[in-house]
Amino acid sequence: MTEPSFQVAAPRSTPVANPLFEYLLRMGDDRLVLGHRLSEWCGHGPILEEDIALSNIALDLIGHASSLLALAGEVEGQGRDADKLAYFRDAVAFRNALLVEVPNGDFAVTMVRQFLFDAYSVLLLDALSRCEHEGLAAVAAKSLKEDKYHLRHSSEWVVRLGDGTAESHERAQKALDSLWRYTGELFDHDAVDDAVAAEAFIAIDHDALHSLWLTMVKDVVHRATLTLPTDPAMRRGGRRGFHTESLGHMLATMQIVARSHPGASW
Repeated sequence: MTEPSFQVAAPRSTPVANPLFEYLLRMGDDRLVLGHRLSEWCGHGPILEEDIALSNIALDLIGHASSLLALAGEVEGQGRDADKLAYFRDAVAFRNALLVEVPNGDFAVTMVRQFLFDAYSVLLLDALSRCEHEGLAAVAAKSLKEDKYHLRHSSEWVVRLGDGTAESHERAQKALDSLWRYTGELFDHDAVDDAVAAEAFIAIDHDALHSLWLTMVKDVVHRATLTLPTDPAMRRGGRRGFHTESLGHMLATMQIVARSHPGASW
């Protein structure tokens, strides 16, 4: 898989003005970007059943993103709804993790990327479904039901590819090796997390979450006869607006209709 280059975003040194808004953006952007990536498979799946499955999962993720971005818009209080946040922000304003913007590559890359995110998302949503913020807890509980299916689907494919033919095994291992460097960012803890824990009573133990995730991932990797990467070097920056060049290209395609006809009714 070709290593993406990075575009420069201005670093933010000032405190976060609205941490809950920032937190919701991160969650919404993760799902919006990954949903769009999966939608790129529509009409290109290896079999008809999988083409339909990927399209359905993409729709689920975009639906989750819509709910989270709508909630973010309410928290921001600046009149921006989910559509405005999705279609009228540039790449530097997106807060998704780098993992979800990685180009699809081959089917193995797509499935391994999906599995790594699904395992994280199920654990996170399960924790958030019990948080004290009623709006986020409701969205998390509803999304969790669909995310559990996503995880089952992606984990089964990782095992199928890893423990399949020599070629599918090689492709799955190569995908895991190339994507592993983006997983650390999912569990980073920063000032935004501290602030939402204090102000919105949303407290996530990132170390515990990572430990549970790693156990889940190791089990699937073992069943897939794959080898877990040991390189500790991790790529970060998406949460602060530092993104790979590929996100800008993706957003140009995703946003072109809305930006070409701003304010249009459909």
